[in-house]
Amino acid sequence: MSRELTLRIYSAIVLAAIVLTATWLGGFAFRLLSVLIGLLVYYEWSRMTQLAESNMRGHAFGWFSVSVIGLNMLFGSPDLTVPLLAGLVVTAILPSIAGNWRWWQVGGIFYSGLSAVSLAAIRGEDSVGFAAMLFVFAVVWATDILAYFVGRAIGGPKLAPRISPGKTWSGAIGGTIAGVLGGTAVALAFFQSVGLWIPVVALLLSVAGQIGDLFESFIKRRFGVKDSSHLIPGHGGVMDRVDGLVFACFAAFFLAVGFSTFGKGAVTSLGAFLFGL
Repeated sequence: MSRELTLRIYSAIVLAAIVLTATWLGGFAFRLLSVLIGLLVYYEWSRMTQLAESNMRGHAFGWFSVSVIGLNMLFGSPDLTVPLLAGLVVTAILPSIAGNWRWWQVGGIFYSGLSAVSLAAIRGEDSVGFAAMLFVFAVVWATDILAYFVGRAIGGPKLAPRISPGKTWSGAIGGTIAGVLGGTAVALAFFQSVGLWIPVVALLLSVAGQIGDLFESFIKRRFGVKDSSHLIPGHGGVMDRVDGLVFACFAAFFLAVGFSTFGKGAVTSLGAFLFGL
């Protein structure tokens, strides 16, 4: 076994232990993890897109924005988090329209802020949130793992050769099937029977996760970087590891919010939406 592969395995074990422990504990511990992910994502986003070099004031506002969102998540009112994120994004849009800031600035605030917000919102404070978070993890991780192995074993036409030459349609389809099965298995582990929408949601989250992976590949190719950073030994950066997860969380978050707004009304979390509670 090569030294690099050994390093990747050890890093993956440590990361999985931290994430699963925080998920089990929930509450402040998971919100802290979510905020940390959001801050590190903004660091890597700004580093890749060279925001500091292009406009220091905009870069400083970005750090201010993600810090304020994080502090509110940890010590403020949960009801203010989404309006606060929306207000800060709109504030960044105005100088971008005027041509003073780059649009990558707006994207960084939105992407990193929503990463933290959606993660924390899915986990919530109860056991249903714990089940919902594990459901999302299962979908994303099963998709990533099987997409890699199926793609290497079968090969075939490329999924998006200009963005990520290594990804194939066979890997994408194999990963999606694995994501649906993984998510459904987790749901059945917590509840004796689940609705038919469970595999449908798993399918949507699996596709969203793969889009997130391609989105980060597009950014790296656009700016000519190999890894988002070198924060994780053997793995590159945080964005390299959570790109699919955060897009799946985005999809899950908006799905739950949309269903709550236009559906039953009482549904306020992904767990309640998934498991009919």
